[in-house]
Amino acid sequence: MSGLSINGQRTTGQDVRSQNVQAALAISNIVKTSLGPVGLDKMLVDQIGDVTITNDGATILRQLEVEHPAGKVLVELSNMQDQEVGDGTTSVVILAAELLKSANELVKKNIHPTTIISGFLLAKKEACKFIKRNMSIRLNDLNEEAIINAAKTSMSSKIIGGEADFFAKMAVDAVRRVKTTDAKGKDKYPVGAISILKAHGKSARDSELVNGFSLNCVKVSTQMPKVVSKAKIALLDFDLRKAKMAFGVQVLVDDPEKLEEIRKMEGEMTLRKCRMLIKAGANVVLTTGGIDDMASKVFVQHGVMAVRRCKKTDLRKIARLTGGRLLLTLSDESEGESVDPSTLGDAESVAEEKVGDGELIYIKGCASTRAQTIVLRGANDYFLDEVDRSLHDAMCIVKRTLESNTLAPGGGAVEAALSVFLEHFSLTLGTRAQLAIGTFAQALLVIPKTLANNGAFDATELVARLRAYHSKAQKGDSKGSLYYTGLDLTNGEVRDNVKAGVLEPAMAKIKMIRFATEAAVTILRIDDAVKMNQKEDPKGPQRDRY
Repeated sequence: MSGLSINGQRTTGQDVRSQNVQAALAISNIVKTSLGPVGLDKMLVDQIGDVTITNDGATILRQLEVEHPAGKVLVELSNMQDQEVGDGTTSVVILAAELLKSANELVKKNIHPTTIISGFLLAKKEACKFIKRNMSIRLNDLNEEAIINAAKTSMSSKIIGGEADFFAKMAVDAVRRVKTTDAKGKDKYPVGAISILKAHGKSARDSELVNGFSLNCVKVSTQMPKVVSKAKIALLDFDLRKAKMAFGVQVLVDDPEKLEEIRKMEGEMTLRKCRMLIKAGANVVLTTGGIDDMASKVFVQHGVMAVRRCKKTDLRKIARLTGGRLLLTLSDESEGESVDPSTLGDAESVAEEKVGDGELIYIKGCASTRAQTIVLRGANDYFLDEVDRSLHDAMCIVKRTLESNTLAPGGGAVEAALSVFLEHFSLTLGTRAQLAIGTFAQALLVIPKTLANNGAFDATELVARLRAYHSKAQKGDSKGSLYYTGLDLTNGEVRDNVKAGVLEPAMAKIKMIRFATEAAVTILRIDDAVKMNQKEDPKGPQRDRY
């Protein structure tokens, strides 16, 4: 009886496990040096020569074209952490790779992967409980500076770390101003309501937070008003240009006078729409399409500000913020055309202001929801793009802190405390899971070790001192501040990181451990890999013949 033939390559057992671990470690090593406040940046150049300079883990891995399936799992893991929390994307990848490496060593010692997986899942569960019980600090128990400190901690490893005081305050102010309450009465802080615009020139400290929405567009004519107070905004998703016949439609005319009438009617159709908008009370018109000279003239005569070629996504946001509605057409139920004044949005003022080399349209005092815009200033695109990413991460951290209302100390404090706790916990078990949990505890130390190495300090000595403090805290000799002991990467010492203001949302730590463990377990479960050969195209060349 012939064996089953597979049109591909099959790798089984320890070979596939080792390949997966190597792929995970290769990805981890790329981002490892960018962890922490003294981490370094990466320069990524794509196929068409576009340069990205960043130390954000998710951005680095997104730019890499990873082909190995296990490597792709880590890239998706980093993206998941970015979506859920907004920060901690580097840590989650480093931890997942270290867990895989440690698990692989246990497998080599003849411990079954199922035993390791059950141990890892138990360790994850106990670790999350420990963070909630011992490492979480309620926001109400800290002063007002705590939220700003959490934003500064997020920025400390980024390009704007030197200006963290300025940008952290800006991030906190912006997030707090967009506060809304959902149907259940919970406070929500939609970061999507904060738009970030970039303008060349001046320094980063000249960036500003605008209490309103900004459009990177200009008004159609210089004769239109620069500022419109008590604005009634019409939001359109169609052209205000001379009407043209649809493609493929022919009109056969035998009388030259009728041809002239048709041309007049084409122009009159657009003018009628403009007059309807003005009659409904619109004094600002924003459209995704074009506005021709004929329509522009009507708007100028009536003192209306008109802006063309706006992004549809921007107009949707403005509709939500001003209480207006994006109009796809002016057709009404009676098969005619009309403009309902209730579809117009309200704002205190709409103004065109010069910023850098160009102009921006500012919509301030929106009716329904508060909108915020941050206008970033800087020397070049690379700098502005990285500041944008850094500020977005910081705003996500502020949002998560305000919504979860809990913080935890940073600087490796949580990982060191968990390492000590899980080592003690593993000794209370009389099963093989003891080894897996002990390995999990050791793997957690990769975060403080990497932080110390990146700061050019002796990682072995610093981490040993850190563990000694946490061991003392958990023995009951001293409660409170010893639990919050973390690394000081400026002076190479250990300190109370809550007092030092190095804080992160407790939720970020819990999600990091959950996601990293789940990714490691997913890869660890694999003991067989089949890579199928590419199918030959029957219509194409067949090997060496046609």
